[in-house]
Amino acid sequence: MWDQRYDTEEYVYGTEPNDFLVRMSDHIPKGGNVLSLGEGEGRNGVYLAKLGYAVTAVDQSSVGMKKAEKLARDNGVSIKTVAADLACYDIEPEAWDGIISFFCHMDRNTRSRIFGQAARGLKPGGVFILEAFTPDQLKYKTGGPPTAELMMTAFDLKNELSGLEFIIADELEREVREGVHHQGTAAVLQILAVKNR
Repeated sequence: MWDQRYDTEEYVYGTEPNDFLVRMSDHIPKGGNVLSLGEGEGRNGVYLAKLGYAVTAVDQSSVGMKKAEKLARDNGVSIKTVAADLACYDIEPEAWDGIISFFCHMDRNTRSRIFGQAARGLKPGGVFILEAFTPDQLKYKTGGPPTAELMMTAFDLKNELSGLEFIIADELEREVREGVHHQGTAAVLQILAVKNR
């Protein structure tokens, strides 16, 4: 499904980074290694690479990863891409200064496993940054998966990211304008969490 969605000249979620990432990126230790989960077509990873981070982007769509590589080249940077299903992907412990996830919606079992690994995968002082749809998004129909089971709440993530200190864990409504598939008022969860030294 994702290969089909991304198989177009257009970047379906745009080429500009997520607004929340732009506001939070200063929290990632400068010049560090960043892992992007469900990167899609590269807009967030390329933004961080332009700031001097070493970015590894993971997504199940090989088509999306090829577009991410092209976007990086077009912006004069490079990112490492990995085409892999997060249900089978393993995050190395204490290897990352930052881990990001933007509108990457997974079934509960996959999410619990990968976010548990993400918490352990951060170095001391590393940060986890996320934006995702909450179940309230179903009433807006402005993007996101069709079922609440694939969406997230702050309560869920505080359990799944056990061991991190939550600086921001907000469920809110905001205008999202990201390509053709994320347009309009949306119910989102925003997370900034830190692994204490």
